[in-house]
Amino acid sequence: MKNSMFLIFFSIVLFIYAVINFYIFRRGWAALQDAGIYRTIYLYLFIFLVLCYPLGRLIEQLFRNSFTDFLVIIGSFYLGIMVYALFAVLIIDLARLVNHFLPFFPDSITKNTQRTAQMTALVVIAVVILVVIGGHINALFPRIRTIEVNIPKKANGIRELNAVMMSDIHLGTIIRSQYLDILVKKINALGPDIVLLAGDIVDEDVAPVAEQNMARNFQNIQSQYGVYSITGNHEYFSGVKAAVSYMEKAKVTVLQDTAIKIADAFYVIGRKDLMAERMGGGRQSLEDILKEVDKNYPLILMDHQPYHLDVAERNGIDLQISGHTHHGQLFPFNYITRMIYELSWGYAVRGNTHYYVSCGIGTWGPPIKTNSVPEIVNFKIRFQPDVP
Repeated sequence: MKNSMFLIFFSIVLFIYAVINFYIFRRGWAALQDAGIYRTIYLYLFIFLVLCYPLGRLIEQLFRNSFTDFLVIIGSFYLGIMVYALFAVLIIDLARLVNHFLPFFPDSITKNTQRTAQMTALVVIAVVILVVIGGHINALFPRIRTIEVNIPKKANGIRELNAVMMSDIHLGTIIRSQYLDILVKKINALGPDIVLLAGDIVDEDVAPVAEQNMARNFQNIQSQYGVYSITGNHEYFSGVKAAVSYMEKAKVTVLQDTAIKIADAFYVIGRKDLMAERMGGGRQSLEDILKEVDKNYPLILMDHQPYHLDVAERNGIDLQISGHTHHGQLFPFNYITRMIYELSWGYAVRGNTHYYVSCGIGTWGPPIKTNSVPEIVNFKIRFQPDVP
């Protein structure tokens, strides 16, 4: 049943991908009508780019090498190009439709339609490439965001907790060990008491993570109380048992519907991702996880997907941290994530519960960010002081 559902989903995705690319191709093909050899180059280059990502992902399931990595990386960049080429073509076609009923194009555009089409194609290509390059450069430079949180609970003499959080690294073929090494150095520079990884650490497969020995990078994180992680939906895509096993090998404690008391001062609670309910095994309710927890102590919850924020508030959680949304990653998809999630990116307070949803440190699909920045979140958490 699961395999048939996956095949149906995969077929739908491929169909949509094919329709979008056919639409873009037809517009470009028409614009290059009298372009000679350039039209032929366009044909073969377009076919190559369109096939890169699906072929690369398919072939790497059989065997992985530098060629499959090349296909996936080139195909990933093309996904970004495709998105913005689609928007450009849609805007142009909408303008043409409006002009058909309410003419507003100047004569300089309408007199030589073929030349106008070719010039428009060149402008679109230039703008799309610049947007993709700019978005990729933006994605390469992680920023530190500092959030101050006051929790009116005592923490066994601890006055302040310096917690560092990341989500959605998506390590694998595209985001590699060199980038993780940069992140580890930035984390260590913050002098964290504890490091929290809010899911989607692994992208599509654990194999490229293991091949690049990324466990070594995680083991270099310096933290007084250790490194704690939860599963995201991509850990289930990559095989949750293998992903969890590898993270534990990397000396990262993976919390799966688990609450752990740290330094006899505060709790860190980690929930399985919602994907556990769809792929077998299920996940416990937050009420069940907290049955043996003393709520007089500060409670920090990691839950990858920020749905049903009221659940944390009802259960006395002091701080919930999540990821998953990427804030849409590519403009204007952030408007969609804002409609789907109560909090798409940023900090909020409801009752006595503080929430932070990260836009992520990595990228999924195209290695491009055009509506947010890759962020490492540094929480300065202050607790109520003990009174002698």
